Amino acid sequence: MKRKLIAAIGVAGMLFSVAACGDDGDGGKGAGAETLTVWVMDGSSPDDWQADLAKEFEAKTKAKVKFEIQQWNGIQQKLTTALSEENPPDVFEIGNTQTPAYAKTGGLADLADLKSEIGGEWTESLNESSVFEGKQYAAPWFFANRVVLYNKKVWADAGLKDTPKTRDEFYDALKTIGEKTDAEPIYLPGQNWYHFVGLVIGEGGELVKKDGDKYVSNLADPKVAAATETYKKFQALSKAPKDKDEATPQQAEIFAKGKTGAFIGMGWEAATAIKANPKIEQDIGYFTIPGATADKPEGVFLGGSNLAVAAGSQKQDLAKEFLKLALSDKYEGALAKANGVIPNKESLQSNLKGNAPAEAAAPAAAVGGTTPLIPEWAAVENDPNPIKTYLTAVLNGKSPADAAQQVEGEFNKRLAQQQ
Repeated sequence: MKRKLIAAIGVAGMLFSVAACGDDGDGGKGAGAETLTVWVMDGSSPDDWQADLAKEFEAKTKAKVKFEIQQWNGIQQKLTTALSEENPPDVFEIGNTQTPAYAKTGGLADLADLKSEIGGEWTESLNESSVFEGKQYAAPWFFANRVVLYNKKVWADAGLKDTPKTRDEFYDALKTIGEKTDAEPIYLPGQNWYHFVGLVIGEGGELVKKDGDKYVSNLADPKVAAATETYKKFQALSKAPKDKDEATPQQAEIFAKGKTGAFIGMGWEAATAIKANPKIEQDIGYFTIPGATADKPEGVFLGGSNLAVAAGSQKQDLAKEFLKLALSDKYEGALAKANGVIPNKESLQSNLKGNAPAEAAAPAAAVGGTTPLIPEWAAVENDPNPIKTYLTAVLNGKSPADAAQQVEGEFNKRLAQQQ
């Protein structure tokens, strides 16, 4: 998945309670000589956040923290190798959808005790990716999801004064833009498949199902078909290509020209539009993707990062103590405020106040979800992604059932690949 700010920290272990209190007695014996190695992805956490956390952790435990910055490119192979060696990173950031694969291989420590101690208020939808086969193998760190970015001037020219609260109101507003202005109502390419995943989540659907002891395609399910019809209805208002995704071309650059009413994307895509056309900044607004009813936003794909602890770490108690601090309201709230990401508790969303795209994203977090949290899923996303092929087929006239049948063989072949 291509993400700018989406990553995850894996963390290990908890100090004995005596050492956690900074006791110089036996409970903290030897702690002063220890260094906890923590891998974080480039851009995930500000330098001052890391420095403040390391300082407080050292004061509390007499142990040091060594943050090592990693790049997304090649991280899966690098982490896989590191977890198989004698001295893996103690705590590390891991993408939320990558977590099940590492849990299956035995690379992650069980964090059930940590969940019991500090995870009582974690938002359920955000914690789902940290759980594999009923066990807690990571901790939810931070997340982001798509919103509607719209051109205030275009909406005003169409006589629209309020942002929509339901899916039907959203569609009617876009139709009004098409009827009363020369702007394209919405830029929605045919293969914006992460938005499609959100629609499936909103319908309560699943992209895969269990068939005996294996997973197979569930694209033929009526709930998936309903999500597909919603996608098709909105895409019909767009001039975007049916066989391209949101990055080909970059949808924010299309929006930057000032002739598009709205697009569905990540909040940070506004910066891409502003870079292409600085004048557009004053016209950009944001709102939560409306759902079928006003009381529940549309389903969204939740991209994000979890924190995990290496099963092979010799400092698991220390690592868990680090996690308790890193995931505390103080540091979780500070990260949300600094980076505009969704924190792991709804009670901490107040830290997003004043950040318009983050405020628009937050309401949907509780009803969001991910791609199937199974190790077998990774191969499905490889190009050519069969879900993209499915969407294009429907948009070009095939029924959802026929399009599902068209890609079923390739879909199932990928799900059957050895992990």
